[in-house]
Amino acid sequence: MDYLAATKQKKYLMYISQNYSYAILRPLQREILAHDGQVRWFLEGNDVNPDFLAPDEQTLTSISEIKQWQPDAVFAPANIIPTFIPGLKIAIFHGFDAGKLNSRGQNDHFKIRGCFDLYCTQGPNTTGPFQQLEKEHSFFKVIETGWPTLDAFFNQVFESPYIDANDPRKTLLICSTFSKRLSLAPKLYEQIKSFSEQGKWRILMQFHPKMPSGLVAKYQALENNNLTFIETDNVLPLLQAADVMLCDTSSILLMFILQRKPVVTFCNQAPGKHLIDITDPDKVEAAIDYALTHPQPLMAEINAFCQQLHPYQDGLSSQRVLAATNELILTNPKLKAKPLNLIRNLKMRNKLNYWRW
Repeated sequence: MDYLAATKQKKYLMYISQNYSYAILRPLQREILAHDGQVRWFLEGNDVNPDFLAPDEQTLTSISEIKQWQPDAVFAPANIIPTFIPGLKIAIFHGFDAGKLNSRGQNDHFKIRGCFDLYCTQGPNTTGPFQQLEKEHSFFKVIETGWPTLDAFFNQVFESPYIDANDPRKTLLICSTFSKRLSLAPKLYEQIKSFSEQGKWRILMQFHPKMPSGLVAKYQALENNNLTFIETDNVLPLLQAADVMLCDTSSILLMFILQRKPVVTFCNQAPGKHLIDITDPDKVEAAIDYALTHPQPLMAEINAFCQQLHPYQDGLSSQRVLAATNELILTNPKLKAKPLNLIRNLKMRNKLNYWRW
């Protein structure tokens, strides 16, 4: 059966709580509209800015409106979603598994919270663990589709505004996660300040949206002809513009490395042969210089890693996600009931101010 054709007249809700989710779900929205489906957006909380909505993107502003509209499926690039809204709940992921461990030494990327009916995984290194979890829990399905966010990468449907053809220097992109324990930002300030002063590279900087505002302001103050601080809801053009990345344990490094470009990490939690991991701040500059030589053994490790992370370079991950979603809608497999999650659902009802049953 042509599950893409089954999109026609079906309703799909984009449920987001962070600005970066716009770029994650828009390729999927394009695919839905191309197959005559309907799309609405629901913006949860104060961390998502409605100004980023395009003029032709329609919203639902309450849980009551969602219930009235009755979506067939709900896409969420988040860890949790209210289970009391209608439609199949589809996990799209807000990033790759960067190997981050919580305070109990567990990897939250594979934590099952009882919210989703389908996990659309990005590649073999996450599909395997999720398939094992599917066998254990039996209340969701797992299908490897690739990540819709990256379709534009491989379709080349955009031009990066961050590329400067008139600047012959190599471009260094510096990104950091917000966790104080993992972030390079508080630990490498003096080194990055020195890089911005010497002008050896053209530097672009972008931080996780949850980064403390004081630290963001401190780095914004470094802006000059050598360093530009960027805030954006779409990092793909930014990743495209750089020759090498300096990062920590943020999952954004995995999006960057899929371009087959080197990444230098500072105190990465899961360093592998595909990364140049440094623990001494004074050795960061030399590591960046080394990365820019594209050493053959490193590039071979990067390519092998990418085949496990996200082997799809056809720009068709959105199609696969949509087909997998429609297949679940139409076949309606018998899944075990999800856990009640009473406390979490009460918290979500309180957050969303929705108390109808």
